Amino acid sequence: MPPERGPLDGCHSSVVFSDDRQWAEHLSAVVRGGLEKGEQVQYFADTTAPERVLRALTDRGIDAAGAVTRGQLSVSVAAQTYLAGSGFDPDATIGRWHDAAAAARAAGYRGLRAIGEMSWGERDIVGADRLLEYELRIHREVFARLPLTGWCFYDRRLMSEACMSALASAHLTHRGEPYAAPALRVAPLSDRPGLLMAGSAGYDTRTAVAAAAAVVSGAADRQMELDLAALRHLDAASLAALADAAAGRPGGTPLKVRHAPPPLRRLLQLFPELDSAVEVVNR
Repeated sequence: MPPERGPLDGCHSSVVFSDDRQWAEHLSAVVRGGLEKGEQVQYFADTTAPERVLRALTDRGIDAAGAVTRGQLSVSVAAQTYLAGSGFDPDATIGRWHDAAAAARAAGYRGLRAIGEMSWGERDIVGADRLLEYELRIHREVFARLPLTGWCFYDRRLMSEACMSALASAHLTHRGEPYAAPALRVAPLSDRPGLLMAGSAGYDTRTAVAAAAAVVSGAADRQMELDLAALRHLDAASLAALADAAAGRPGGTPLKVRHAPPPLRRLLQLFPELDSAVEVVNR
Protein backbone atom coordinates (compact mmCIF):
# COMPACT_ATOMS: atom_id res chain seq x y z
CA MET A 1 0.00 0.00 0.00
CA PRO A 2 1.50 3.40 -0.95
CA PRO A 3 2.31 5.87 1.83
CA GLU A 4 -0.33 8.40 2.73
CA ARG A 5 -0.04 12.00 1.66
CA GLY A 6 0.39 14.92 4.01
CA PRO A 7 -2.37 17.35 5.02
CA LEU A 8 -5.40 16.83 2.79
CA ASP A 9 -7.11 20.21 3.07
CA GLY A 10 -7.71 21.42 -0.47
CA CYS A 11 -7.40 17.98 -2.05
CA HIS A 12 -11.16 17.45 -2.24
CA SER A 13 -13.23 20.60 -2.62
CA SER A 14 -16.89 21.38 -3.19
CA VAL A 15 -17.70 24.32 -5.45
CA VAL A 16 -21.22 25.78 -5.37
CA PHE A 17 -22.39 28.30 -7.97
CA SER A 18 -25.65 29.63 -9.32
CA ASP A 19 -24.90 31.18 -12.72
CA ASP A 20 -22.76 30.66 -15.81
CA ARG A 21 -20.31 33.43 -14.95
CA GLN A 22 -19.44 31.83 -11.62
CA TRP A 23 -19.12 28.43 -13.27
CA ALA A 24 -16.68 29.78 -15.85
CA GLU A 25 -14.61 31.60 -13.24
CA HIS A 26 -14.23 28.52 -11.06
CA LEU A 27 -13.57 26.37 -14.12
CA SER A 28 -10.79 28.58 -15.46
CA ALA A 29 -9.13 29.00 -12.06
CA VAL A 30 -9.01 25.25 -11.41
CA VAL A 31 -7.86 24.33 -14.92
CA ARG A 32 -5.26 27.09 -15.15
CA GLY A 33 -3.80 26.08 -11.78
CA GLY A 34 -3.49 22.47 -12.86
CA LEU A 35 -1.88 23.26 -16.20
CA GLU A 36 0.62 25.63 -14.59
CA LYS A 37 1.59 23.01 -12.00
CA GLY A 38 2.25 20.40 -14.66
CA GLU A 39 -0.74 18.27 -13.73
CA GLN A 40 -3.05 16.44 -16.07
CA VAL A 41 -6.56 17.89 -15.92
CA GLN A 42 -9.76 15.95 -16.58
CA TYR A 43 -13.21 17.53 -16.71
CA PHE A 44 -16.30 15.32 -16.44
CA ALA A 45 -19.39 17.12 -17.70
CA ASP A 46 -22.99 16.25 -16.92
CA THR A 47 -25.27 18.88 -18.44
CA THR A 48 -22.57 21.01 -20.08
CA ALA A 49 -21.49 20.32 -23.66
CA PRO A 50 -17.73 19.60 -23.84
CA GLU A 51 -17.25 22.22 -26.53
CA ARG A 52 -18.74 24.83 -24.20
CA VAL A 53 -16.17 23.93 -21.55
CA LEU A 54 -13.32 24.39 -24.01
CA ARG A 55 -14.79 27.63 -25.31
CA ALA A 56 -15.10 29.07 -21.79
CA LEU A 57 -11.45 28.26 -21.09
CA THR A 58 -10.31 29.79 -24.39
CA ASP A 59 -12.33 32.97 -23.73
CA ARG A 60 -10.39 33.38 -20.47
CA GLY A 61 -6.97 33.14 -22.06
CA ILE A 62 -6.24 29.44 -21.59
CA ASP A 63 -4.84 27.52 -24.54
CA ALA A 64 -7.39 24.73 -24.15
CA ALA A 65 -6.90 23.39 -27.66
CA GLY A 66 -3.15 23.11 -27.16
CA ALA A 67 -3.60 21.38 -23.80
CA VAL A 68 -5.99 18.88 -25.38
CA THR A 69 -3.60 18.23 -28.27
CA ARG A 70 -0.66 17.45 -25.99
CA GLY A 71 -2.85 15.27 -23.74
CA GLN A 72 -2.75 17.47 -20.65
CA LEU A 73 -6.46 18.34 -20.74
CA SER A 74 -9.48 16.19 -21.52
CA VAL A 75 -13.20 16.93 -21.38
CA SER A 76 -15.57 13.99 -21.33
CA VAL A 77 -19.17 13.26 -20.37
CA ALA A 78 -19.94 11.45 -17.12
CA ALA A 79 -22.53 9.28 -18.86
CA GLN A 80 -19.72 7.84 -20.96
CA THR A 81 -17.24 7.37 -18.10
CA TYR A 82 -18.14 6.64 -14.47
CA LEU A 83 -21.88 6.58 -15.19
CA ALA A 84 -21.57 4.26 -18.17
CA GLY A 85 -23.10 0.82 -18.08
CA SER A 86 -25.55 -0.06 -15.35
CA GLY A 87 -25.12 3.13 -13.33
CA PHE A 88 -22.86 4.53 -10.62
CA ASP A 89 -20.60 2.07 -8.80
CA PRO A 90 -18.44 3.63 -6.06
CA ASP A 91 -16.01 0.72 -5.97
CA ALA A 92 -15.44 0.76 -9.72
CA THR A 93 -15.06 4.54 -9.73
CA ILE A 94 -12.47 4.44 -6.95
CA GLY A 95 -10.57 1.86 -8.96
CA ARG A 96 -10.66 4.13 -12.01
CA TRP A 97 -9.10 6.98 -10.01
CA HIS A 98 -6.18 4.76 -9.06
CA ASP A 99 -5.70 3.78 -12.70
CA ALA A 100 -6.04 7.37 -13.94
CA ALA A 101 -3.56 8.76 -11.41
CA ALA A 102 -1.05 6.06 -12.32
CA ALA A 103 -1.50 6.82 -16.02
CA ALA A 104 -0.97 10.55 -15.44
CA ARG A 105 2.27 9.92 -13.57
CA ALA A 106 3.42 7.45 -16.21
CA ALA A 107 2.83 10.14 -18.84
CA GLY A 108 5.16 12.50 -16.98
CA TYR A 109 2.64 14.71 -15.18
CA ARG A 110 3.09 15.70 -11.54
CA GLY A 111 -0.38 14.49 -10.71
CA LEU A 112 -3.99 14.45 -11.73
CA ARG A 113 -6.59 17.18 -11.27
CA ALA A 114 -10.25 16.19 -11.74
CA ILE A 115 -13.37 18.34 -12.02
CA GLY A 116 -16.79 16.74 -11.99
CA GLU A 117 -20.28 18.16 -12.44
CA MET A 118 -22.37 16.52 -9.73
CA SER A 119 -25.92 17.48 -10.75
CA TRP A 120 -26.60 13.85 -11.72
CA GLY A 121 -26.56 12.94 -8.03
CA GLU A 122 -30.22 13.83 -7.61
CA ARG A 123 -31.50 12.19 -10.75
CA ASP A 124 -33.01 8.73 -11.08
CA ILE A 125 -29.70 7.01 -11.84
CA VAL A 126 -28.89 3.56 -10.53
CA GLY A 127 -26.37 3.96 -7.73
CA ALA A 128 -26.93 7.70 -7.22
CA ASP A 129 -28.13 6.94 -3.70
CA ARG A 130 -24.55 5.86 -2.90
CA LEU A 131 -22.98 9.15 -3.95
CA LEU A 132 -22.63 10.45 -0.39
CA GLU A 133 -21.02 7.17 0.66
CA TYR A 134 -18.57 7.59 -2.23
CA GLU A 135 -17.74 11.20 -1.31
CA LEU A 136 -16.98 10.08 2.24
CA ARG A 137 -14.89 7.10 1.20
CA ILE A 138 -12.63 8.80 -1.31
CA HIS A 139 -11.01 10.98 1.35
CA ARG A 140 -9.13 7.94 2.68
CA GLU A 141 -9.23 5.60 -0.30
CA VAL A 142 -8.22 8.09 -2.98
CA PHE A 143 -6.96 11.50 -1.87
CA ALA A 144 -4.89 10.21 1.05
CA ARG A 145 -3.02 7.87 -1.28
CA LEU A 146 -2.81 9.40 -4.74
CA PRO A 147 -1.32 12.51 -6.38
CA LEU A 148 -4.88 13.65 -7.11
CA THR A 149 -6.95 16.72 -6.33
CA GLY A 150 -10.66 16.91 -7.03
CA TRP A 151 -13.26 19.65 -7.42
CA CYS A 152 -16.92 18.69 -7.29
CA PHE A 153 -19.06 21.30 -9.06
CA TYR A 154 -22.58 21.83 -7.69
CA ASP A 155 -24.96 23.96 -9.75
CA ARG A 156 -27.74 25.00 -7.38
CA ARG A 157 -30.02 25.64 -10.36
CA LEU A 158 -30.08 21.88 -10.97
CA MET A 159 -30.21 20.47 -7.43
CA SER A 160 -32.32 20.89 -4.33
CA GLU A 161 -30.65 22.70 -1.46
CA ALA A 162 -31.03 19.67 0.82
CA CYS A 163 -29.28 17.26 -1.53
CA MET A 164 -26.59 19.73 -2.52
CA SER A 165 -25.78 20.74 1.05
CA ALA A 166 -25.52 17.13 2.24
CA LEU A 167 -23.05 16.32 -0.55
CA ALA A 168 -21.08 19.56 -0.45
CA SER A 169 -20.60 19.36 3.31
CA ALA A 170 -18.89 15.97 2.93
CA HIS A 171 -15.82 17.78 1.55
CA LEU A 172 -13.01 19.17 3.69
CA THR A 173 -12.72 22.35 1.66
CA HIS A 174 -15.44 24.54 0.15
CA ARG A 175 -15.25 27.25 -2.51
CA GLY A 176 -17.89 29.36 -4.13
CA GLU A 177 -21.27 30.34 -2.72
CA PRO A 178 -22.26 29.41 0.82
CA TYR A 179 -24.92 26.80 1.34
CA ALA A 180 -27.34 25.98 4.14
CA ALA A 181 -26.16 23.53 6.76
CA PRO A 182 -27.74 20.11 6.16
CA ALA A 183 -30.01 18.59 8.81
CA LEU A 184 -27.32 15.94 9.30
CA ARG A 185 -23.77 16.63 8.23
CA VAL A 186 -21.54 13.62 7.66
CA ALA A 187 -17.93 14.39 6.77
CA PRO A 188 -14.55 12.65 6.95
CA LEU A 189 -12.24 13.49 9.83
CA SER A 190 -9.33 15.49 8.49
CA ASP A 191 -6.53 13.95 10.55
CA ARG A 192 -7.49 10.30 11.12
CA PRO A 193 -9.74 7.58 9.72
CA GLY A 194 -13.29 8.26 10.72
CA LEU A 195 -16.37 10.41 10.35
CA LEU A 196 -17.91 13.47 11.93
CA MET A 197 -21.68 13.47 12.37
CA ALA A 198 -23.34 16.76 13.29
CA GLY A 199 -26.98 17.79 13.53
CA SER A 200 -29.97 15.48 13.80
CA ALA A 201 -30.13 11.86 12.66
CA GLY A 202 -33.67 10.69 12.01
CA TYR A 203 -36.11 9.51 9.37
CA ASP A 204 -35.48 12.44 7.04
CA THR A 205 -31.73 11.85 7.11
CA ARG A 206 -31.78 8.07 6.68
CA THR A 207 -29.80 8.31 3.41
CA ALA A 208 -26.96 10.13 5.19
CA VAL A 209 -27.04 7.64 8.06
CA ALA A 210 -26.91 4.74 5.60
CA ALA A 211 -23.87 6.34 3.91
CA ALA A 212 -22.11 6.70 7.26
CA ALA A 213 -22.93 3.11 8.19
CA ALA A 214 -21.58 1.84 4.86
CA VAL A 215 -18.29 3.66 5.43
CA VAL A 216 -18.01 2.37 9.00
CA SER A 217 -18.63 -1.25 8.04
CA GLY A 218 -16.56 -1.24 4.86
CA ALA A 219 -13.52 0.85 5.78
CA ALA A 220 -10.23 -1.02 5.44
CA ASP A 221 -8.53 1.12 8.10
CA ARG A 222 -7.89 -0.89 11.24
CA GLN A 223 -8.69 2.11 13.42
CA MET A 224 -11.95 3.93 12.72
CA GLU A 225 -13.50 6.74 14.76
CA LEU A 226 -16.94 8.32 14.88
CA ASP A 227 -17.07 11.83 16.38
CA LEU A 228 -20.58 12.61 17.63
CA ALA A 229 -19.81 15.70 19.70
CA ALA A 230 -22.06 17.89 17.53
CA LEU A 231 -24.86 15.34 17.12
CA ARG A 232 -28.01 16.72 18.74
CA HIS A 233 -30.38 13.82 18.08
CA LEU A 234 -30.03 10.14 17.20
CA ASP A 235 -33.22 8.15 16.67
CA ALA A 236 -33.56 4.42 17.28
CA ALA A 237 -33.30 3.40 13.61
CA SER A 238 -30.13 5.44 13.08
CA LEU A 239 -28.66 4.08 16.28
CA ALA A 240 -29.37 0.51 15.17
CA ALA A 241 -27.83 1.12 11.73
CA LEU A 242 -24.59 2.45 13.24
CA ALA A 243 -24.45 -0.35 15.82
CA ASP A 244 -24.89 -2.97 13.09
CA ALA A 245 -22.17 -1.31 11.02
CA ALA A 246 -19.78 -1.33 13.99
CA ALA A 247 -20.49 -5.01 14.61
CA GLY A 248 -19.70 -5.77 10.96
CA ARG A 249 -16.30 -4.08 10.92
CA PRO A 250 -13.58 -6.16 9.20
CA GLY A 251 -11.19 -7.97 11.45
CA GLY A 252 -13.38 -7.43 14.50
CA THR A 253 -11.67 -4.14 15.37
CA PRO A 254 -13.94 -1.92 17.47
CA LEU A 255 -15.32 1.38 16.26
CA LYS A 256 -14.16 4.21 18.50
CA VAL A 257 -17.04 6.55 19.30
CA ARG A 258 -16.10 9.92 20.69
CA HIS A 259 -18.68 11.85 22.72
CA ALA A 260 -21.25 9.08 22.52
CA PRO A 261 -24.79 10.37 23.17
CA PRO A 262 -26.87 8.90 26.03
CA PRO A 263 -28.98 6.64 23.74
CA LEU A 264 -25.85 4.89 22.50
CA ARG A 265 -24.48 4.44 25.99
CA ARG A 266 -27.79 2.96 27.10
CA LEU A 267 -27.75 0.57 24.14
CA LEU A 268 -24.29 -0.65 25.13
CA GLN A 269 -25.53 -1.27 28.66
CA LEU A 270 -28.51 -3.27 27.36
CA PHE A 271 -26.44 -5.29 24.88
CA PRO A 272 -23.01 -5.97 26.39
CA GLU A 273 -22.13 -8.13 23.37
CA LEU A 274 -21.58 -4.83 21.55
CA ASP A 275 -18.62 -4.04 23.83
CA SER A 276 -16.28 -5.74 21.39
CA ALA A 277 -17.70 -3.70 18.48
CA VAL A 278 -17.86 -0.23 20.03
CA GLU A 279 -15.32 1.54 22.22
CA VAL A 280 -16.59 4.75 23.79
CA VAL A 281 -13.96 7.41 24.44
CA ASN A 282 -14.32 10.82 26.14
CA ARG A 283 -17.50 9.92 27.93
